[in-house]
Amino acid sequence: MTDLTTLLEVGGPVAALGGGAAYTRAKHPGVYWSAVGLPMSTARLLSSYGSVMEACGLTVTPSRLRVLAVKATTRGEIRPVPPRRGIIRPTTTGLRLRLRLAPGQEPADVAASAERLRHAWGVHAVYVTTVKPGVVDLRLVGYDVLRKVRMPRKPVGGFLQVPVALREDATPFVRDYRVVPHGLCLGATLSGKSMYLRHLVAGLARQSVALVGIDCKRGVELAPFASRLSALATDPDQAAELLPVLIKEMEDRYDLIKARQGVAPSTPDEEITSDIWGLPEQERPVPVVLFVDEVAELFLVATKKEEERRDEMVTQLIRLAQLGRAAGIYLEVCGQRFGAELGKGATMLRAQLTGRVCHRVNDEASAKMALGDIAPEAVSAACAVPAEQPGLAVAGDTSGGWSRIRTPYLSLADAAETCRATAHMVPDLPALKPFRPSVTEQPVESPAPAVRPRPVTG
Repeated sequence: MTDLTTLLEVGGPVAALGGGAAYTRAKHPGVYWSAVGLPMSTARLLSSYGSVMEACGLTVTPSRLRVLAVKATTRGEIRPVPPRRGIIRPTTTGLRLRLRLAPGQEPADVAASAERLRHAWGVHAVYVTTVKPGVVDLRLVGYDVLRKVRMPRKPVGGFLQVPVALREDATPFVRDYRVVPHGLCLGATLSGKSMYLRHLVAGLARQSVALVGIDCKRGVELAPFASRLSALATDPDQAAELLPVLIKEMEDRYDLIKARQGVAPSTPDEEITSDIWGLPEQERPVPVVLFVDEVAELFLVATKKEEERRDEMVTQLIRLAQLGRAAGIYLEVCGQRFGAELGKGATMLRAQLTGRVCHRVNDEASAKMALGDIAPEAVSAACAVPAEQPGLAVAGDTSGGWSRIRTPYLSLADAAETCRATAHMVPDLPALKPFRPSVTEQPVESPAPAVRPRPVTG
């Protein structure tokens, strides 16, 4: 009886501790990792590093000098040599360490063993990146960071850069318009496409950028941000009037570059290799970002007259995509599907959109439209996005690289408030004034505090 009482007294706290650990791991994985997972994984890595590397085939035969030294000092067994390990650096989401590869090894050898390393050291995932020839960086992620997105607290990004989502390796996904000027975002209804667009608008609203919108759903997506928009078209008729103005703005900027750099006025725009960033700051036009929501609405026609208007608008979008970067005009095109079935020019326009983000789609063909021409292996990953995880997407570019990302939650009210607080930053572009959306002033009880630039957080 005494033994049973003692067992109950000891077992109660142990069970409570185990239950608390299980609850913390499920509901607060970051806390569990810092308290339990980090020490355990570090201990596993330190104690089994050599044997794990040998089991993964990442060891090499020691040099003759090393063999002679071992025989002369210890007369012990001559074992294969693993890659030299650097200092283990813990992070809030995992571990990082650098490996100096042995002669004859390459980063692909380590990347091929990433799954084995994950199981051996008890982490969620292992990612390998090349630092320089002969040195790779191992990023060990302790838990699924995309299940509950928390953006890094350290500010990231700069001008024309927006940290819009989190990658599966716990690094921020930054939409950089200077590097990837035009992008395509596809996704079915309730897939998180609007949240992605919301983060882009809110992030760019704090910068000296002109924001232009084409939202043929009567403006339900972009109208809440009207106070920060320089122009907004809410139907195809208005878009048909706005696009020629943007083309004229692009041509005027090319004329400015020609005049400044001494290029002959007769030189075709296609042959001008410089851009507005080569101009003095006081003469440099403000960048323009054009958001096109539900791009299919611009392609759908019912009459012959609408078909002529469609062809003209598509041609203008293609010109902006081909020539707009040098003039500081960038495109962000969104839709549910975007392929050849939309009509003439759709495939040509898609080819100009370098950045690709594919949320959950309804069929494999839609995923192939977004990623099939740049990263075929990413199509299956896009088709596997579950419906219960809105905001989860696959991002790729024409370099062939791709990764899974997820956008943190940002309410429409918060994004709209950011646009209202930065309404004074709308640049003066006379050509776009006729398209400036009217904003109804909302009464406030007290002046709104100034919004300072801060990183996007979930």
